[in-house]
This record gives sequence, C-alpha cells and structure tokens, in this order.
Amino acid sequence: MIELLPLLLFAAVCLVLMFGYPVAFTLAGVALLFAGLGILLGQFDPNLLLALPDRLFGTMTNVTLIAVPLFVFMGVMLERSRLAEDLLSNMARACGRLPGGLGLSVILVGSLLAASTGIVGATVVTMGLMSLPTMLKRGYHPALATGTICATGTLGQIIPPSIALVLLGDILSSAYQQSQLKQGVYNAEPISVGDLFIGALVPGLLLVLFYVLYILVKAWRQPDLAPAGNDTAPPLKDLLASLLPPIALIVLVLGSILTGAATPTEAAGVGAFGALLLALLKGKLSTAIVRDVVQSTSRITAMVFGILIGASLFSLVFRGLGGEALVHELFTGLPGGTLTALLVVMVLIFLLGFILDFIEITFVVVPIIAPVLFSLGVDPLWLGIMIAINLQTSFLTPPFGFALFYLRGVAPDSVATAQIYRGVVPFIVIQLLLLALLALEPGIVSWLPNLLRS
Repeated sequence: MIELLPLLLFAAVCLVLMFGYPVAFTLAGVALLFAGLGILLGQFDPNLLLALPDRLFGTMTNVTLIAVPLFVFMGVMLERSRLAEDLLSNMARACGRLPGGLGLSVILVGSLLAASTGIVGATVVTMGLMSLPTMLKRGYHPALATGTICATGTLGQIIPPSIALVLLGDILSSAYQQSQLKQGVYNAEPISVGDLFIGALVPGLLLVLFYVLYILVKAWRQPDLAPAGNDTAPPLKDLLASLLPPIALIVLVLGSILTGAATPTEAAGVGAFGALLLALLKGKLSTAIVRDVVQSTSRITAMVFGILIGASLFSLVFRGLGGEALVHELFTGLPGGTLTALLVVMVLIFLLGFILDFIEITFVVVPIIAPVLFSLGVDPLWLGIMIAINLQTSFLTPPFGFALFYLRGVAPDSVATAQIYRGVVPFIVIQLLLLALLALEPGIVSWLPNLLRS
C-alpha cells in the first residue's frame, strides 16, 4: 500500500479533475493531502515542502516562460483585429472551384493562423463562425466540415510559435538536466524552446500536407461530400493584401528564431508588437480593444501559471513519496526495454488526452516520465515533438476535447454533436499516423535543426 502511494496520488488527481474541479487547486490540494498522509505513514519528509518557495520563485522568474503572455497577447490581438476574415474570404474564392476547395481554404488559412496566433480556441471559433455556414450551404457533409475545422484549429499546437511548445520546452529542459546530473554529466546542453520550434516545423508542415491530401482524396472519391463551387477568383491585389500581413509576421517571428537573431522570448515580444502594428494598419486598434486583449491575456496567463504552481507542488510530493524511483523501476522492468517504454508512454498520453487538458498532461505527466526516458537514452528533441503531436489529439478526443466544445458552441443546431465527433476521427488517425512515421524516421525531426547548426 505504502509503495503505491505515488500511483494513488496520480490516480486521485485524475479522478478529481474528472469531477470538474479547478486544475490548479486540485493539483495542489490533493498533493498536500497525500503529503500529510505520507508524513503520518513515515514515507514523506516534511522538510521537502520547504523547497517549494524556491521552486516557485524559479518558475516565476523563468525568462523562457515570459514568452507565454507575449505569444498569448499576439494571438488574441490578431484574433480581435479580424485578420482572418479577409484571408479566409479570398482563399475560399481562390480555391472554391476545386472539389473540396472550401475545405482546402480552411486548412491553408488555419495553418497561417496557427503560425501567427497559436491559440486553438480562437482559430476554431473564428473558422466555425466564418466558414461552417458557407460549407454547409455549399453541400458539405456536416461531419467532414466540422472535422476539418476542428483539426485545423489544433495545428497551433504543433506549428510554431506554439504556447504548448514553450511550456513543453521548459519542462523537458529541466527534466533533461535532472536526468543528466543523476548520470554524472554536469555540462549537458539543455533542450531549448527554439530547438523545439525548429524541430516542429517539418512535422507541422507534413501534418498540413496530410490534411490537404485527405480532403482531396475525399472530394475525389465522394464529390457529393465536398462539392466544388462556382466562385470567381479574387483580384491578385486583394489576395496578396490578405496574405502578406500574416506571412510577414510569421517570417518576422520564426525567421528571427531560425536565424539565431532572437530567442523565442525576444521573438514573442517582436510578435506582440507586430500584432499591434497590424491591428493599427487595419484600423482595428482602439483603447477598448487593447483593454480587452490585455484582460484576456492576463486571464489566460494567470490560468497557465496557476496550474504550473499547483503542478510544482504535485511534482515535489510525487518525488518525495518515491514516485520517480517507482516509475523508473516500472519502465526499466518492461520487456523490450526503451522501445516498450516509449510505446507505453505514448499510449498513456493519448488515453489521458480523453480526460485531461494538454496543460495538465504537460505539467503533471511529462515531468514524471521524461527523466526516466532520458536516462534510457531517448533523444530529448525527438521526444518533445512526439509528445507535442500526441498532446494535439487531446483537443479532438471526446468527451473532453476542447476543439469539439469550441465548435459546438458556434455550430448551428442542425449539426448534431455526434456528427462533430465522427468528423474528427479521420484527423485523429492522421495524427497517429504521423506519430508512427516520426517513430520510424526520427530524422524528420532532427534534419532541420542539424542543418541550421551546420
């Protein structure tokens, strides 16, 4: 019973979260209860809790995490400035004559929004409001239309600049240094958020390509599900006027990171200023909008850091109860060694995505499993991208897939919830196929980072 306390702690947190209690308070509260139980049973040293203030101070002064509010500000400002409306309208007209053309325009515009905002909720709601009624009116099957919108909205999780990659990069860096210190390596170079951004580019573009191919094949084999329209192509100047602003912002932010001219945090500041400038040029910048954007940014940032503080306490108690040693023993005892351990971790993260949010999995699960996998020789960059793509499925897997909730909130009543659920299944399969491809060909992740280093 005593040896199972860490696993019981993890199970209790998952159970309480399923009842809908706030994540930050659940992590901290359940951890404190188990710390008290561990003290009573003589399995937890209460002096470990004295380390919590230093851990929290280190978290709140972490330069890397400053990128979170800046990227959130950039995304919310671009969403409030209605940048996507003109872009989607012109892209829909440009692709409208093709079978599945509207679906292609949603994917292409969603990819650009993902690379310039990185906020799943904003992308799904924006696409749902602007494109779903048109797709249904054109005769698109509701499942195909809703699935395309939901899946495209999640691209912001893997295509940089991604808030998920920022959080994941910080967690993995700490876990990697921790595992190396235990092996007596004191000069290990930590994985950075910039490394994850660069490593995620090719897999992210591959995922977009797979989505496009799926829509094209679906429209070719079943044209009644995604019929072509009779739109006239927009004037070239209108198309360029809508395309160039987001592309310029993407080049500015990602280009500065790829060339080494700026760190991800510095690039986030550039992106936030660029979003303000685009809103000003579009005539959408006002005191009310800035106040609204700052309030939204503050709420999202407070939520993220609140969960991070709760997760720090959870992690401290979990390790104090001997959880890390228990997980290491379980993984190293698996038949098949590292390969089996990786498979178990990927399956676990995928299944947890049905009931937990990506932030909860990042802050709770990743710090537990990452040091063990690093000690087994797993490449940190490759593992980070694999986890990021796996976490992306959590937005699409019912019953708690947030992309499903976002779209359900703006979809007309004629679209059944079951149709939304069915629509995302092929895209979940595509994401899992990409995971399998990266497992078979890890060089897809490492190719671009190695090229830029040489």
